Amino acid sequence: MRKLPLILLLAGVFMMMASVAPAVFAQAAGSTPSPNAGEKFIAAGIAFGLAAFGAGYGVGQSGAAAIAAVTEKAEVRTTALIFVVLAEAIAIYGFAIAILILGQTG
Repeated sequence: MRKLPLILLLAGVFMMMASVAPAVFAQAAGSTPSPNAGEKFIAAGIAFGLAAFGAGYGVGQSGAAAIAAVTEKAEVRTTALIFVVLAEAIAIYGFAIAILILGQTG
């Protein structure tokens, strides 16, 4: 848990460097890139990255608790699995938001 502030600091430095760097992406011949195209990629990456991080943390915590509960009482297996799946759904939401961000025009 002591590594979390260091990870957040490194993520902030990386995001700041990425926002300063020029956007490099493929474009159709004859089209002009949008002035905020690079920002869309950064926003989509942040949306999915933070959602995946939260889902991983949630699955880790709820999975450990689910295994402990199932070893004590086998009847709670289905209920414990539901909590693990709910935590995993956070990553799917982040993926959907990233797709929506990248699909916007202008």
